[in-house]
Amino acid sequence: MAERDRQNLIVMAAGGTGGHMFPAQALAEVLLARGWRVKLSTDARGARYTAGFSDEVEIEEVASATFARGGLLAKAGVPFRIGGGVLSMAARMRRDRPDAVIGFGGYPSIPALGAATLLKLPRMIHEQNGILGRVNEIFAKRVDAVACGTWPTKLPEGVEGIHTGNPVRGAVRERAGAGYIVPGNYPMSILVIGGSQGARILSDVVPPAIANLPMELLRHLRVSHQAREEDLDRVAGYYAENGVDADVQPFFTDIPARMSEAQLVISRSGASSVADLSVIGRPAILVPFAAAAGDHQTQNARQLTEAGAAVRMPESKLTVEAMTGAIEAVLQDPDGALQMHQAALSVGRPDAAEDLADLVEELAEKEKSK
Repeated sequence: MAERDRQNLIVMAAGGTGGHMFPAQALAEVLLARGWRVKLSTDARGARYTAGFSDEVEIEEVASATFARGGLLAKAGVPFRIGGGVLSMAARMRRDRPDAVIGFGGYPSIPALGAATLLKLPRMIHEQNGILGRVNEIFAKRVDAVACGTWPTKLPEGVEGIHTGNPVRGAVRERAGAGYIVPGNYPMSILVIGGSQGARILSDVVPPAIANLPMELLRHLRVSHQAREEDLDRVAGYYAENGVDADVQPFFTDIPARMSEAQLVISRSGASSVADLSVIGRPAILVPFAAAAGDHQTQNARQLTEAGAAVRMPESKLTVEAMTGAIEAVLQDPDGALQMHQAALSVGRPDAAEDLADLVEELAEKEKSK
């Protein structure tokens, strides 16, 4: 017990999406390796996304709520649920005092950040996107540091951000700068990933766009397509009917491996996807999710598109013909595809998790030296 007490403790708080959870998982991996104890605070929905975390991470479920869903009665109860979650978390932190608290966004991060604010504990937030999410915007002026995954990030007046980049998981770091085989007259692969939201439009447009490719390209292609559960049969059936070799699943547990083998990735521009693309280094066609708050996915895509590593295709211009043309342009230009690969690597930050961990440790040490 004495050894356990001497370990630094961090409480990480994150909402229940991959965009929040993957950076938290990456930071946990680094801090565990540095000898820290790690707790993850989330709600019941978020707990379903924790399979990739080390068994050493202590998972704490805490009550939270959002004003974005439910009827009037449900919304009326939101402040009470959030308040109860904050008080519950404050009681836990008094019993087991963390050296630092970090929030990654999403409503489930409110209780931990709220409790840390009440108890005046060292605290920070990490924003993955180029525009602050609602919860991070609330806490931006109430924390000791704001780490930014996308640069520049739009911040409230008077708040200075620290550009750490978006931490990527160990499975991605292991493939950092993976050798790229340019498109050619041999087997090639395309990876299609849509994220947890807004994947349907990719399932509507990408299969026919690929099926419309010239036969000299199509006969060499294998497609890995991540589709929503309700779209699986339709998407897989379309590929099969059109003679396209495709693996269609609701979730790929080996995305880093599939990405490193791909000649081209077609994706939403969620912050974690963009970070993975830049660290592994793959040409991409990015389709920002138009309904994302503040259109932050367009901002996320900017660094890759401005570097020449990706083609941005707004939903307003997303047609089967336009997608076919974009795919063909990459796969029929090996020199251009190689330049896109190199451009992606030029903006990658494979050490983002280490840099964020350094920031956490500086915050904790500053508090101890007071």
